[in-house]
Amino acid sequence: MRVVVVGAGYAGTIAANRLAKKVPDAGITVINPRPDFVERVRLHEQIAGTGQAATPLASMLRAGITSRVGTVDTIGDGRVTLEDGASLGFDYLFLAVGSTAVPMAGTVPVGTWEGAEQARAGLAELSAGDAVTVIGGGLTGIETASELAGARPDLHVRLVGSSIAASLSPGARQRVCAGLERLGVEVVEDMVVEVGSRRGDRVVRLRSGAKFVSSLTLWAILASIPGLAARSGLEMNSEGRVRVDEFLRSVNDARIFAVGDCAAVSGARLCCATASPQGAHAADNLARIAQGRKPEPYSMGYAGQALSLGRKDGLVQASRRDDTVRRLYIAGRAAAVAKEGVSRYAKYGARTANYAWIPGAK
Repeated sequence: MRVVVVGAGYAGTIAANRLAKKVPDAGITVINPRPDFVERVRLHEQIAGTGQAATPLASMLRAGITSRVGTVDTIGDGRVTLEDGASLGFDYLFLAVGSTAVPMAGTVPVGTWEGAEQARAGLAELSAGDAVTVIGGGLTGIETASELAGARPDLHVRLVGSSIAASLSPGARQRVCAGLERLGVEVVEDMVVEVGSRRGDRVVRLRSGAKFVSSLTLWAILASIPGLAARSGLEMNSEGRVRVDEFLRSVNDARIFAVGDCAAVSGARLCCATASPQGAHAADNLARIAQGRKPEPYSMGYAGQALSLGRKDGLVQASRRDDTVRRLYIAGRAAAVAKEGVSRYAKYGARTANYAWIPGAK
């Protein structure tokens, strides 16, 4: 059985390792644009110089799995074609290309490896008193602004978003804002309409009419899916995610499993806590098929959200299985330790294929 895995993030890596563990004679090839496994949950640390987000992919994959650096251009009838013209046949394929950013002109995206490296280089060139603006009030923006403020207290760090921490409970949002204030982060609740240029600096203009100078402007919003599925003729939803059946297979090609951010799974949030269960379950289903058994429907429930506020502070928000938040949250150093544990477990699960999750709400 020839299996191709397109993308080596959390979903693709755990899918490859789990299948290799359960179907040892499967021929598995992982195709990834870079030779590293990138922990997206640590990209803010990569930017600030407080941690590392990349690990050689060879050390993440089980023996016997082939890895290939390249970018897939199209997926055809049982064959993938790479941008360099090479092609590879498959019996089954895992599509795990994740999500990406479409940054506003004049900004640097922090949710991709390339953008994070560009942001890290830009940060190193800044002097005391320079301003860094982070656009995006979600957890990615909050973690980025917090990490930068903690690592570079000599800079003026500003976080701009139409709403800040909207996915959290009211009490948790207040706690996040208090944590940002303690770090010296200026919080601006408004919408950025343009990032222009003036004498080498960027001028950020807001919907309210306000504007300010920013030496480095970072885009912390992930809202786009790579175009591979569209180019390949797979059926998608309005957001560009691949429509899948209850077993995580493409609705118009049962040989293709779509997992992670690029899969249109109802109620799924874009995060590693979603990607890993999907990758693992899809691999389990292919193992069942290889053994002549029926695949099982996918089910997954959430427990909460975790975020860091620098290295010594954080917040863990409790939620119901359907991802609606509860009033309960913990914050402070204990939450920072918990967030670090979550990040380590996500990487451990991808590498070892040992991963457990709770079933979804009934």
